[in-house]
Amino acid sequence: MTVARRVTPGREREFEDWYDGIIGAASRHAGFLGAGILRPHTAGHDWHVVYRFADAAALRAWEASGERARWLREADDLIEETGVQRVSGLETWFAMPGRTAPAPPRWKMFLVTLAAIIPLVLLMNVAVLPVISGWHLVARTLIFSGTLTGLMTWVVMPRMTQLFRRFLYGRR
Repeated sequence: MTVARRVTPGREREFEDWYDGIIGAASRHAGFLGAGILRPHTAGHDWHVVYRFADAAALRAWEASGERARWLREADDLIEETGVQRVSGLETWFAMPGRTAPAPPRWKMFLVTLAAIIPLVLLMNVAVLPVISGWHLVARTLIFSGTLTGLMTWVVMPRMTQLFRRFLYGRR
């Protein structure tokens, strides 16, 4: 889970102390895997606090805890929450229609993703990069990365997941 927070200007150090405290509290909850903070490049922009939990149930337990509520109340005049995002990593690339089983082991996801991405990157280097080679670096990167991510998400990985379903999930 990533939480974006706007910190009252001039109170950044106080926020960092608060952050250390709330992360310490979270670390004592079952399923806590770690946390980090992404500082803004410019004053007045959002700080992003990243929490990692073993599963959605552990995250929900932390979010519903009285301890977390107390920490958030302490920061009422210090921060403003501007957004929350929950992600689960590459597991969404391995979704099987009608299947609610847990994601495959990460090493299997790594191997299948690698098998999918290497030929795709080679193809992109041969077919796309020569066409956009004179473009500005940011534009080239955006086109290359956007095309690669889109193909992986909507074309390649659904097919790879189906093709390697026994390897990924075993027999039913």
